[in-house]
Amino acid sequence: MKNAHLKDQDSSCRHDRSGHDHGLLDQKITRGFAVAIGLTAVTLVAELVGGFWTNSLALLSDAAHVFMDLLALVLSLAMIRLASFPATDTRTYGWHRAEIFASLINGGTLLLIAFGIFGEALGRLQQPEVVKSKEMFIIACVGLVMNLIAASRLHGHAEHDLNVRSAFLHVIGDAIASVGVIIGGVIMHYTGWFVLDALVSMAIVVIIGWGALRILREAGHILLEGVPVHIDINQVVERMRSVAGVHNIHHLHIWSICSHITALSAHIDIEAGARLRQGEIIGSLEQLLDQEFHITHTTLQGECSRCQQGPLVKQLSHRPRKRPVETEHFHPH
Repeated sequence: MKNAHLKDQDSSCRHDRSGHDHGLLDQKITRGFAVAIGLTAVTLVAELVGGFWTNSLALLSDAAHVFMDLLALVLSLAMIRLASFPATDTRTYGWHRAEIFASLINGGTLLLIAFGIFGEALGRLQQPEVVKSKEMFIIACVGLVMNLIAASRLHGHAEHDLNVRSAFLHVIGDAIASVGVIIGGVIMHYTGWFVLDALVSMAIVVIIGWGALRILREAGHILLEGVPVHIDINQVVERMRSVAGVHNIHHLHIWSICSHITALSAHIDIEAGARLRQGEIIGSLEQLLDQEFHITHTTLQGECSRCQQGPLVKQLSHRPRKRPVETEHFHPH
């Protein structure tokens, strides 16, 4: 007989407190995004005005970069808002996956920016242009300061949240571009070697492109229901089997709802002499998974006689398609 386990009161209280903490964390992330959006908007205006004033194509190109990043920051904040919406009977996981879609879009725009800078760099190698390097240097320094402040407001949350990390990389890309403009401005001011701007731009392309590919790879891994990269499935199984009363584990699935919510489902083969303690055993497993692996969303099914010898990871298969009913064709003689 299949049995589903309902979490006890202590477990429910523990998860409620965790949800409260996560709500406070989301508020901090939201404030960080608001500050980053404001600073990025100021940088955009400064570089647009400065680019036309100094006749600096580098500043205007960076302004286009900043504009794309401003859109990325706004999109990421919007996705965080969507993720806070409650689950419904038609969206039982809520809107958490919206953060991953935002990461995909941000990663794609990062690649577009990288290609755009590369094309501009090729043009500058062939036809360097004279600019007001001193004014360009000052404006780029202002942009760098703004970018560093914005990045500092996102950095603390970027390690564990893919959506925040993609936005953080956008801001870092801006900062790197500003450094390139600053270095180019100084050298061009003293040497007149304007081709350096193109070389710095190509270095920026490599950094931005590498970050974009990482974001796209991680977002794609989550959308394809891959096992989170920080989890060793063999270690999880070993620890689950070590719980007293557990004979074996079958039909195990581990996936990410989003970058900070990991889910697990499994069939638990309870030892014959411990089946009366099934609720207690599954409760211990839930606590272990939460504390040691930060897996907070679990669906554990007790002893199932048909799958006691089943594989650890069950292969999924499509249901057989029904063949269309063949109709008889009558041919007149």
